[in-house]
Amino acid sequence: MVTSSRYLEAPQRLRAFVRAHETSLVVLAMLIGAIGGLVVAVMSVAVEGLHVALFNLEWGDRLSSQFRIEPLRALLVPSLGGLVLGAAFLLLLRLRPAREIDPIEANALHGGRMSFRGSVIVSLQTVWSSGVGASVGLEAGYTQLASGLAASLGRAFHLRRADQRVMVGCGAAAAIAGAFGAPLAGSFYAFELVIGGYTPASLTPVGIAAVAGYFVAHAFAPLSLGVPVGPIGDIVGHDLALAALLGILAALVGITIMRGVALCEALLAKAGIWPPMRPALGGLAVGLLALATPQVMSSGHGALHFAGFVSIPLTVLATMFALKAIASILSLGSGFRGGLFFATLFLGALGGHLFAGAVDALWPGLKLGGSVYAIIGMSALSASVIGGPLTMSFIALESTGNLWLTTAVLVAVMISTQITRELFGYSFATWRFHLRGETIRSAADIGWIRDLTVRSLMRSDLTTVSASMPLEEFRSKFPLGSKTQVVAVDAKGRYAGMALVAEAHAPDLEAVNGLIDILHYQHVVLHPVMNIQEAIAVFDAAEAETLAVVEAGGQHRPIGVLSEAHAVRRYAEESEQRRREAVGEI
Repeated sequence: MVTSSRYLEAPQRLRAFVRAHETSLVVLAMLIGAIGGLVVAVMSVAVEGLHVALFNLEWGDRLSSQFRIEPLRALLVPSLGGLVLGAAFLLLLRLRPAREIDPIEANALHGGRMSFRGSVIVSLQTVWSSGVGASVGLEAGYTQLASGLAASLGRAFHLRRADQRVMVGCGAAAAIAGAFGAPLAGSFYAFELVIGGYTPASLTPVGIAAVAGYFVAHAFAPLSLGVPVGPIGDIVGHDLALAALLGILAALVGITIMRGVALCEALLAKAGIWPPMRPALGGLAVGLLALATPQVMSSGHGALHFAGFVSIPLTVLATMFALKAIASILSLGSGFRGGLFFATLFLGALGGHLFAGAVDALWPGLKLGGSVYAIIGMSALSASVIGGPLTMSFIALESTGNLWLTTAVLVAVMISTQITRELFGYSFATWRFHLRGETIRSAADIGWIRDLTVRSLMRSDLTTVSASMPLEEFRSKFPLGSKTQVVAVDAKGRYAGMALVAEAHAPDLEAVNGLIDILHYQHVVLHPVMNIQEAIAVFDAAEAETLAVVEAGGQHRPIGVLSEAHAVRRYAEESEQRRREAVGEI
């Protein structure tokens, strides 16, 4: 049936059974994994269908692996496609003014709740963006739709907050596992980026979903997914030192790309260009770059599969690297939907080959393996931009099966991640949240803190008196033991301060002007929209035990009081509740 919130509900007995049995979540996770695998297969086929229709390719050909694209199509398809996308954005803004949230934001702030309709819209926009040749990856669309479906399924069963967040992670794990043929990488993508941490309670459902997503995607998708790998040579001591250097360079490049996207967005907005024209201009720029090298178009799957990759001259690789980076920045900065996951894998592989070639030119005796450094480079750059160092390490391991190479990858990934954290502090997803004014640094659940507001904690049965009341009248009205404190207001009903009853009864107290002479915290108040952390910070700064809560705006009318003891106790209770949920104790 359909609920008042427009979400389907499972039968009550089935909901109760699922909530009471942890193993039932594993069954749901398996179903979500299968759905995530289908999402990957269907979206991949849809994009290839657009490439076949719009760029006159043969079925099975990759857009980014073409030697040449018809110039007219290279220019018109991305630019007109961008115009259509921009017009669709404008229409959707009127129909759905609320911004769609992604799995990371959903788990960080909303307890794993996502809009199914919004997820479908985002995935369609991503398919269209990649289908018309914009230099964006499909992985953001895969995870958005798979996680959105998982969130809807979780709501249908009225799952607890912690279980709902795990279901969203299961959807993302299945999508990444299916897209890259890497169940371990998919699982750790969910742990690191979507759930915000590994717990014993989440291990089995996320792992099952990732495995199911992998098998379903590769059973139904006629495309070659995953990361291709050439011959891997032996890993020796100097490779670890060079991997560390490559990690440093990858972090710097990653930071440059992320800042480049933000700069492109800001410049287009500052230029006052009509919003629907921004993706059109971005698409035209990508088309112009594609005339020089078609490998800049779409996500780059075909380019990474490109035969004879190692034998390409270094000058050509350098040109391809620069143009692909510019194309990705312009595509995302101008408003195309998608992500940087596969783009950074491709750029990292190009950069790794360039690095190996440059080192060989300086020290010919080293004879570095281009394929080795392509794997190291793609993992290190992706770790910088996307985050998830273990995710990227497992992609390398599952792609190569080489433990020693994975060790070198881990060295590069750790250094790349640490430098990015020190110099920049964000991944690409959390950087975009930062630009919107959010403070999210990961998917760790902080939504409960925002839900625990001063309004929900305060006592509204406050007692108010006039700030001009004579002290003797106050003593008569509030004898010792009747109240601890009383809120004082001025003649217009605005907050004036807090009167302490015990202090008012001090025998040596002199108050010439009445109660107003003994008021405390006249300029320190709480607002109902403050969360519990903000409220506790105000208590600490004011060294107060109780503060008044006043309404927002110019009225400044008191509407309640909140004590520090109650706020701290509720914060401790909720923290303990989240800890127990995380380790599966409830």
